[in-house]
Amino acid sequence: MDRSNQSEALRSAQSLMQSLTSMVDAAFSEVRHRCVDRESGRLNAALLDENQQVSYELAFVVAELAATSALVSKADFGGELETLVALAQWSCALNAAQSRLLPIADECGLERDGLCSFFNQQSLVALQTKFGSSKALARLGERLCAAEIQRLPSVLDTDKEMMRATFERFANEIVAPRAEAIHRQDLDIPDEILIPAAELGCFGTCIPERFGGLQPDDKPDSLSMIVVTEELSRGSLGAAGSLITRPEIAARALLAGGTDEQQQKWLPKLAAGKTLCAISITEPNTGSDVASVALRATRTETGWKLNGAKTWCTFAGRSELLVVLARTEDDRDLGYRGLSLFLVEKPACVGHEFTVEQDGGGMLSGRAIATLGYRGMHSFELAFDEFVVPESALLGGEAARGRGFYYTMAGFAGGRIQTAARATGLMQAALEKAMSYARERSTFGTPLASYQLIQIKIAKMFATVSASRQFSYDVAALMDEGAGQMEASLVKLFSCRAAETVTREAMQIHGGMGYAEEMAVSRYFVDARVLSIFEGAEEVLALKVIARELIENAKVI
Repeated sequence: MDRSNQSEALRSAQSLMQSLTSMVDAAFSEVRHRCVDRESGRLNAALLDENQQVSYELAFVVAELAATSALVSKADFGGELETLVALAQWSCALNAAQSRLLPIADECGLERDGLCSFFNQQSLVALQTKFGSSKALARLGERLCAAEIQRLPSVLDTDKEMMRATFERFANEIVAPRAEAIHRQDLDIPDEILIPAAELGCFGTCIPERFGGLQPDDKPDSLSMIVVTEELSRGSLGAAGSLITRPEIAARALLAGGTDEQQQKWLPKLAAGKTLCAISITEPNTGSDVASVALRATRTETGWKLNGAKTWCTFAGRSELLVVLARTEDDRDLGYRGLSLFLVEKPACVGHEFTVEQDGGGMLSGRAIATLGYRGMHSFELAFDEFVVPESALLGGEAARGRGFYYTMAGFAGGRIQTAARATGLMQAALEKAMSYARERSTFGTPLASYQLIQIKIAKMFATVSASRQFSYDVAALMDEGAGQMEASLVKLFSCRAAETVTREAMQIHGGMGYAEEMAVSRYFVDARVLSIFEGAEEVLALKVIARELIENAKVI
């Protein structure tokens, strides 16, 4: 396929996606029309809840189209392989959109006949036949396996590619050999991983250079964090992929609202990995509803007393700093405006349980929650009982009291895009294992990689991973420009759901061996399941963040 034909096919694909996006925009407008209170002109929460399924499906269509558009746009700067992969992803995305939209067409104002006409138009069918048919996908999969192509050519600059290669070696040589034991025995992450990770600057990717981090002082650099996270997650999600997450969220909160003294005290320690940290936001009865946090912080003569419970506080045992969201105001009607962040110091504790007792009788206790996967860091239930912290623990000091929710959100946006990178790294690991096994394993005298169905699976997996990677790169650039909040939510929604599919397919390609714990793909599968839950559960992200904003901003019909 010559260059002009590649460009023409890609332009046609983009044009068709834009047309479909316009239809989706019209659907959001219809949902807005149905959910607006006629008197106030504002969205009615009860009416929104009556349209949850429609909103959920529309949010996913938007995420899938956005990820695919990122890959198709970039393919125009590449060669034939990039075009074939991008258009394979495009075909899969449009098939998925059709499956999501047709069942809800009547509920969101889309005419079924109009939808069917769109998906059956000649130009669309021609592109799908050429690039998304069984034969086309099989040829692509065969090509990838035969040439042992595990990823598209890098689009990173020299410095970023060098950084990626460094952490790729670290994942291969240090993380991967220890990953299975950590997972099967539910061990703490050993110093053999933590110390060299710190020496490589792993913990400082999101902290400015003036505090000892790797990020330039004059501009943000989210892409470095994405690149490092992906490679660490490729080695192991539980043992390495999340090492950056907690210091990244803590650093964003400190940079957004911390005092000069707090920044000078904590950021250099976090960047160097001398202080490990955990983020304590979620409570047993609140889940993703951050504004309903109830853990109480009561002022004393010298500081604050914390009372209440937290849950799903990952890495709380080994951490020496907990970033805790607590309610500082008596008036519960203040909601999220009554919350503040605290920087709580504690000694590092190994194992699955710990208790910290203070001289005055205060206590902090933690118990690790047994989990299906994502082992190594351990997620803890925490109980604060009259636990005393000094006045200096209040993030931002008295001037920032009541602004904890905003500082938490500042960290979460970065957490979402980083979670997408974790998903990409996990998918990359699964793809590599699947391709290797398909080449080496034979059934009925024929290598698995020679079967059409396996070739198609690999082609789709490869396209999905490529879309996730490119979308996360694009969102990182947007965030560095001060934008990209919506896109960060979209890339998390797409990549985390995709990780479940890709790791499942990797298990299927392994057959019975895929179910054996001795094969890494079984770990990838159970690890992937957590991605759609933390840093914003899939349903909450789709409904309360993505769909809510798109409905709010939709044009009035």
